[in-house]
Amino acid sequence: MKTELLIALEQLVKEKGLAMDMLFDVIEDAVIKAYKNNFGATHNVEVELNRETGEINVYSVRIVADEVFDEITQISVEEAKKLDKDFESGDIVKEKVTPRDFGRIAAQSAKQVVVQKIREAERSVIYDEFASRESEIVNGVIHRIAKGTIYINLGRTEAMLAPNEQIPSEEYVQGERIKTYITEVKNATKGPQIYVSRTHPGLVKRLFELEVPEIFDGEVEVKNISREPGSRTKIAVYASNPDLDPVGACVGQKGHRVQNIVDELQGEKIDIIEWNENPAILISNALSPSKVMRVEVDEEDNSALVVVPDYQLSLAIGKEGQNARLAAKLTGWKIDIKSETQYKNYLREIGEYEEVYGDDE
Repeated sequence: MKTELLIALEQLVKEKGLAMDMLFDVIEDAVIKAYKNNFGATHNVEVELNRETGEINVYSVRIVADEVFDEITQISVEEAKKLDKDFESGDIVKEKVTPRDFGRIAAQSAKQVVVQKIREAERSVIYDEFASRESEIVNGVIHRIAKGTIYINLGRTEAMLAPNEQIPSEEYVQGERIKTYITEVKNATKGPQIYVSRTHPGLVKRLFELEVPEIFDGEVEVKNISREPGSRTKIAVYASNPDLDPVGACVGQKGHRVQNIVDELQGEKIDIIEWNENPAILISNALSPSKVMRVEVDEEDNSALVVVPDYQLSLAIGKEGQNARLAAKLTGWKIDIKSETQYKNYLREIGEYEEVYGDDE
């Protein structure tokens, strides 16, 4: 007949996915410790947990010796032969010494160990699950806010959204659902710690993967992203298939796809531009929505001079230089923007006006 302990262990194996052999081993170790704590730490004992019934027995282990110096760990040949006439010096004698009512002590010790092992196993499962999901989006519910850090309920565990990973313009309300980007998962003493972000460029990339099937399937590739969280993002996309418009795929019919992402980011503006191997074309595209008249690339200095119509200068540079700054980050080139008038004056100063514009003044 199975003991309550064995029935409980079988239930744990089903519910928690723990290995039965592992549970038996840790329980035997725990019971040995319990025995020594209650009946003498110097005893050399072994514990056997019957795999079929769950019955626990304790055995004293002594070595047969011609001359006994320690009665706790040794037994004389004469005494051993009383137990079994075949015992010789050097043999090991095991005697059952299970104390009365030891089952209660053993069960209590086993319970404590099993509870600890369950916690460790659950932490391990959670860590493995989320460690494999680093750089992915996770959905959760804002559980609490403490000292500026937002704790997000992910079901079996929490994620931490630190103040520097929050968008200042966003309002975070307890109980609301939120999408975040997993930046790091640590296996800490108290369990897995999951760090998430709302400011990481990877969040934008993953949102596009969710909204644009062509990106998810690999038909459209996200080449780079530059972002100033809560304000503006530029994303460069590319399709090797000439019949596929990568920008149109990301925008979607009537702008539906990109609008869903803008809504998720609470109004953050998004410029989608087409990637090009030609740096002049790429830089021109990156300065969208402004129009570009001319791009002069200096590969040695990794810089570019961009000329725009006079009325487009402020648009090209952007508020507080944001458009130019994001374009430079997206392309990897230093960008100097001049209006057409500024460019003509510059050419006159270096004596190259006629070379570019002829004698047309």
